[in-house]
Amino acid sequence: MARKDTSATKEPGRLKQMWQVFQMTRRYDNRAIWYIAAGFFGPVIVGVLLALFFSEGNVLNVVLWVLVGVMAGILAALIILGRRAEKAAYSQIEGKPGAVGAVLRSSLKRGWRGSEMPVAVNGKTQDAVYRAVGRGGVVLIGEGPASRTNRMVDEERRRVAKVLPNVQVTTLSVGPDADAVPLHKVARRLAKIKPQLTKTEVLAVSNRLESLPGKQLPIPKGIDPRKVRAKRA
Repeated sequence: MARKDTSATKEPGRLKQMWQVFQMTRRYDNRAIWYIAAGFFGPVIVGVLLALFFSEGNVLNVVLWVLVGVMAGILAALIILGRRAEKAAYSQIEGKPGAVGAVLRSSLKRGWRGSEMPVAVNGKTQDAVYRAVGRGGVVLIGEGPASRTNRMVDEERRRVAKVLPNVQVTTLSVGPDADAVPLHKVARRLAKIKPQLTKTEVLAVSNRLESLPGKQLPIPKGIDPRKVRAKRA
């Protein structure tokens, strides 16, 4: 019985996982299959053309060029699938309370530290402010319309400036506004911020902020960030 239970709970293999990711992506992104197909067949066609023009009748060279094209096509298709899958996963939670927290918990690039829990929440509107710390300094992210989150963001920025006056504070907005950062681009936007701190300073800044007296915050009603992660190929 133990063996049967173990096999029943065994995670699916890599190919099955990729197939599940593809099915999920296709369900929420109608154009994904065309991008993936173009990513695969583009390098294959290039490989075939190179084989025809540069192999000089050598069968081995023809096979090698075609294989290179196929391998490059598979790699390109997987990269495109990963990006479209990530975007499709984020589209399911975009606009819901806690979406930014899900991104900070699961998708930050190396060197950045973030929490799924907001540092400020409006209990009525469920708008929130999240904080991330990295080599680019401190980043405050407002979740919701900027007209409602700007005040909370400014208050948190002043709070950070009091204890860390020499650390750069950047603000971002994730919401329905035209100039807001799309949810799936939050991690990339943070990665583009020019480094200001060393790794040691990042740890010190993070610890300093975490040691501040916390606020009694209402938990945003919506998705549970701990249960939402962008699937990757």
